[in-house]
Amino acid sequence: MVNESLRYTVDEALAVTGFGNFQILALAYAGMGWVSEAMEMMLLSFIGPSVQSEWGLSSSQESLITSVVFAGMLVGAYSWGIVSDTYGRRRGFLITAIITSSAGLLSGFAPNYISLLIIRGLVGVGLGGGHVLLSWFLEFVPAPNRGTWMVVFQGFWSIGAILEASLAWLVMPKLGWRWLLGLSALPSSLLLLFYSITPESARYLCMKGRIADAANVMEKIARMNGKELPPGILVSDHQIELPDKSIPSDSTHLLSPTGDETISSKVEDSKAGLSSLLMLLSPKLLRSTLLLWVVFFGNAFSYYGLVLLTTELNSGNSKCQSMLAKNSHDNDINYKDVLITSFAECPGLVLAAATADNLGRKLSMSSIFALCFAFLLPLMFHQTHTVTTILLFGARISITATFTIIYIYAPEIYPTSVRSTGVGVASSVGRIGGMVCPLVAVGLVHGCHQTAAVLLFEMIIFLSGVCCIMFPIETKGRKLSDNLSPKKQITARV
Repeated sequence: MVNESLRYTVDEALAVTGFGNFQILALAYAGMGWVSEAMEMMLLSFIGPSVQSEWGLSSSQESLITSVVFAGMLVGAYSWGIVSDTYGRRRGFLITAIITSSAGLLSGFAPNYISLLIIRGLVGVGLGGGHVLLSWFLEFVPAPNRGTWMVVFQGFWSIGAILEASLAWLVMPKLGWRWLLGLSALPSSLLLLFYSITPESARYLCMKGRIADAANVMEKIARMNGKELPPGILVSDHQIELPDKSIPSDSTHLLSPTGDETISSKVEDSKAGLSSLLMLLSPKLLRSTLLLWVVFFGNAFSYYGLVLLTTELNSGNSKCQSMLAKNSHDNDINYKDVLITSFAECPGLVLAAATADNLGRKLSMSSIFALCFAFLLPLMFHQTHTVTTILLFGARISITATFTIIYIYAPEIYPTSVRSTGVGVASSVGRIGGMVCPLVAVGLVHGCHQTAAVLLFEMIIFLSGVCCIMFPIETKGRKLSDNLSPKKQITARV
């Protein structure tokens, strides 16, 4: 018999079961989605020049191939956040995987420029849901290990970036950009292959009042990890904060909703999109939300700008210095430089891992933004090819670290009820940065305005660093919250 006087939360259960076999499999599954998104984003720096040469596009048309993906991600990041907070994490990442894999494959068969833009825009809509997998995995990780394992999770992005650079080096010279687009869509297809065995987030189920389903998920986790759950019954954080209320049993309405409650739940779901957005702008979350938007914009603008500048800056300098004809630049992609700077992702992750749980999220991000600022400063003036590559390598290390830490920090500041929506909206704002970057900063390089382009990066990086200092809370070591009301740290009542 279960002693109903004892109770435990998802956080307490995860602390007891630890990080084991279940979390490793969840990490591998969610990581594959992160690999897919990284590959789809990295290939943008390769296909642009090739498509421009083959179809005789202008520089602005080439930049639009990148920007339309970010426009799609802008729509997708917001939409899939609401879907996953309303209907479940699993349903959210199933739809995104279907769209990303099918549109990614179809884009390799695009017959003309307009159709390529439309299909790549759909790819962006699918990629916009990448944060859903992030939230899903995060909600299975014990609080003491969260910072470390989220850095490991971000490592899959680095794997995808390096894999895409290597794949482009092998495929582009012989088979062309169409094959690269098709092959890059394969990782997202693997998400569909293993979807049937993925469980729903226990934390999400608790938040929706489906305690029995959440308990089943936690029992599966404990069994796979070879551990025992705490004695008693599973309750949500909201329930355990109400000591004057009776603890529900398996026969109570919380585990077996009545017809009226089921109808009420459906009505609430229909209004969830607007209410979730309003909660992000509520007085308790407004400051964090606005600052998070600025930092996401700055990170995305700087990260994708550095990726694109790796293929543009040296060749752009050469073009501006010697005034070579434009055609000599069209296919001059230095795959070695791209691959070298892609390996900067690895030390960037190490830097994030070394600082996030030691210095805390806020100090880590602000310090590393300052480091990135220092690396880019000499690029305001023309440098040799070697020096330029070294400086871009250092800047890429820094911006990879800040991007990694902000993706750890963002889900931690929001409660479960709006976590995916909050990260999704912030990610959408970041996509605006990615969308604007090729049209503005890279356009300046094409126009032989390198100093202005780097100055723009410096201003955005500086602003992002200041915003990190202004965040109202430090989340290092804190448990995830399920609701917006302030709560005390909860200890197991056993």
